[in-house]
Amino acid sequence: MRHRKSGRQLNRNSSHRKAMFSNMACSLIEHQVIKTTLPKAKELRRVVEPLITHAKNNDSVAGRRYAFDRLRSKEAVTALFDN
Repeated sequence: MRHRKSGRQLNRNSSHRKAMFSNMACSLIEHQVIKTTLPKAKELRRVVEPLITHAKNNDSVAGRRYAFDRLRSKEAVTALFDN
């Protein structure tokens, strides 16, 4: 039974999902618009919205480190905190 199991698998293992959402989040932050499927977009919201909240509230070294831990891209972190 899948009671209380949140999130979609999207027919991928956990490391593939993590890498895919990291790459999609970087693309979304850098280009502001991406084309993807609806289930992937709904799951991507769970990744990107906390990052945007951290960028608004915590323009500190800790906030940037949190974002870099999720995105793994210096350019995306800079774009997130500067815009």
